[in-house]
Amino acid sequence: MHTVAVLALDHVIPFDLSTPIEVFTRTRLPSGRPGYQVRVCAERDEIDAGAFTLRAPWNLDGLKNADTIIVPGIADPTAPLPPAVRDALQTAAASGTRIASLCVGTFPLAATGLLDGLRVTTHWCAAELLAALHPGVTVDADVLYVDNGQFLTSAGAAAGMDLCLHMIRRDYGSVVAADAARLSVMPLEREGGQAQFIAHDHVLAPQGSELETLLAWLRENLARDLTLGDIAAQGGTSTRTLIRRFRNQTGTTPLQWLHRARVRQAQHLLETTEHSIERIGHQVGFGSPTTFRDRFKRTTGVSPQTYRRTFG
Repeated sequence: MHTVAVLALDHVIPFDLSTPIEVFTRTRLPSGRPGYQVRVCAERDEIDAGAFTLRAPWNLDGLKNADTIIVPGIADPTAPLPPAVRDALQTAAASGTRIASLCVGTFPLAATGLLDGLRVTTHWCAAELLAALHPGVTVDADVLYVDNGQFLTSAGAAAGMDLCLHMIRRDYGSVVAADAARLSVMPLEREGGQAQFIAHDHVLAPQGSELETLLAWLRENLARDLTLGDIAAQGGTSTRTLIRRFRNQTGTTPLQWLHRARVRQAQHLLETTEHSIERIGHQVGFGSPTTFRDRFKRTTGVSPQTYRRTFG
């Protein structure tokens, strides 16, 4: 039987801790036998889990012969990793154990150095921090999970369930995984990635800056067919100076800012109105329904129709 060890670090996020326990313990093979043995392991006798205190049945020795180790997220992902935990994870990795992180559990796993040189993901809110703290990894904030073979990482909250179902499919095939998905009332695969859940706010220039008035004008004129020249003329400057100011003050180009603002407005209309996809694309300034769908999917990872089904 496949053994899954769930590592309970101090200040573990209860949702992340319970997700693999529930998904794996309820997995059944076609014969009716359980597919996994799950053990919860911790460095200390008692672990602070926020709303409650956890007494794990296994210490770190429980990681040694596990087939899979799960590292849930912790409340402060910047907290230093205890040396004993780091050593236990590195030892397990050296023996070929599969190790997966859920949500910001990517931070403690990255602190072992095991993810260096790999593409990983985490909750989109923490992606920039992860990249800054661990420059040796490549952070992809748009996906629900990343499978590197031995090491796997997932995005926030429910994406941990996506990753668990993916591992079940790897271990036992689609039939067993589909049954586990039904028990969890989850699709076996969700369309799109994490990008569809990111709140893309307008990038604002500092108050009183040269771009403040221009950005307000752009937000009021999203539906117009604007060129770079039109924006520069409204700002009373050359296109070269306009591009330089946008780079310095918003971190992007004028047209990229405009496209993102249009998509954000389209998301709002998809969530709050029953207007047709074509009408919304026209309302936010895209020249054709095809252009609107392409730009929307490039930004959010899903089509306007799928976004409306999810958030409308």
